[in-house]
Amino acid sequence: MDINNIWNLFLNKVKENLSPMLYEIWFMETKLISLENNKATVLVPMHVHKKHLKENYNDFIEENFTEITGSNFKFEYVTEEELKENVKIEKTEDGVPNLFNFESNLNPKYTFENFIVGESNKFAKTAALAVAEKPGYMYNPLFIYGNSGLGKTHLMHAIGNYILKNSNKKVLYVTSEQFVNDFIDLYRKNREGNNFESVKNFKNKYREIDVLMIDDIQYLEIASKTQQEFFNTFNDLHTKNKQIIISSDRSPDDLKHLEDRLRTRFNWGLTVNILPPDFKLRMDIIDKKIEGHILSNTFPKEVKEYIASNCTNDIRKLEGAITRIFAYATMMGGSDITLDLAIEALKDYFVKSIISKNKIDQIQQIVANHYNITVDDMKSKKRVVKIAVPRQIAMYICRTFLEESLAKIGMEFGGKDHTTVIHSIEKIKKEISKNKDLEQEIQKIINQIK
Repeated sequence: MDINNIWNLFLNKVKENLSPMLYEIWFMETKLISLENNKATVLVPMHVHKKHLKENYNDFIEENFTEITGSNFKFEYVTEEELKENVKIEKTEDGVPNLFNFESNLNPKYTFENFIVGESNKFAKTAALAVAEKPGYMYNPLFIYGNSGLGKTHLMHAIGNYILKNSNKKVLYVTSEQFVNDFIDLYRKNREGNNFESVKNFKNKYREIDVLMIDDIQYLEIASKTQQEFFNTFNDLHTKNKQIIISSDRSPDDLKHLEDRLRTRFNWGLTVNILPPDFKLRMDIIDKKIEGHILSNTFPKEVKEYIASNCTNDIRKLEGAITRIFAYATMMGGSDITLDLAIEALKDYFVKSIISKNKIDQIQQIVANHYNITVDDMKSKKRVVKIAVPRQIAMYICRTFLEESLAKIGMEFGGKDHTTVIHSIEKIKKEISKNKDLEQEIQKIINQIK
């Protein structure tokens, strides 16, 4: 039996013993690449998989693998990069568990199961689940950053809800604003003229816990006195191997108004960036958000594409667009959801985000958004298909729809000469003649421009 069949049998056995989510995150993308000298080498997608499998699943893996093969193997986990460079990843220290119940301020609707995954947030979810399974043992602190509306808060609540469901640990979620307000309360003296009780309550709340999550830490930049107290709280928890999870709209190094010692500590653990969702992920999110709605079966693909093309950086805005369309259709007496209805419903919702000095700029931006590349990519000399084809389509639209000159098109696309522009236009014309799907796709882009 070859190693692929052996590993498939092993994975089937793992499926029987783990939840679908845990299997999908930690095992689905693994591959057995060698069995030599009683050592099994397994290829994993990311460093976090290697670390987590070794520290949390190794006994489970060895036992189940022995049942299948009848032999004892020691396991080594490697990434693609390590295969090429023969690099090892560091180990981390163990944490100390604690058993308490606590008012956590968590929203139960945010879980790992309903966090929709794409390439832009896959690593963030994997790291978050690793921390949730072994808080205090894995990356500490976990620092999640990215623009507003990309899922940072969802992930934080998901970590907390997972920990509460699977342990008796104390978990506390607060915003940095709440932390500041609680700190200010320390200065309010009681009737006896002291604030001993306030200090005691503050320390009980923030230090007698197992997991502290602070959302939007960037707002501490404007509260310099509070930074000292947060520094003390951070040190106290970290020394006790208590898990700290922080979110921000910027990376630790970009929080210039925070004290250097705080920014240094934020980099002690793992820093993960959530990027804006690509077009496919935006479409998946739309499908998930309309799921179960009474009008979901009448929500055409072209309307989903219209929303996904206009809401490129904020999932909350995308959700709002869906809500407006459903509401508009209902107010119109249950009208069918069409592209025209969606455009009408959202005409005041999509603030014009494409500020262009001419129509070529606008076309470049819309096509770039549609194909998940940047305008700079389109203007570059890159010839990879992912960039070259959208560039050719944009040039074709500029010529046929705007009737712009070849010289101006070439100039606006990074100084391309007119023969390059002609070649691009003719190539798309030829493709359209034999590919009706491409023709419809280009027409949708033109409709959006109109």
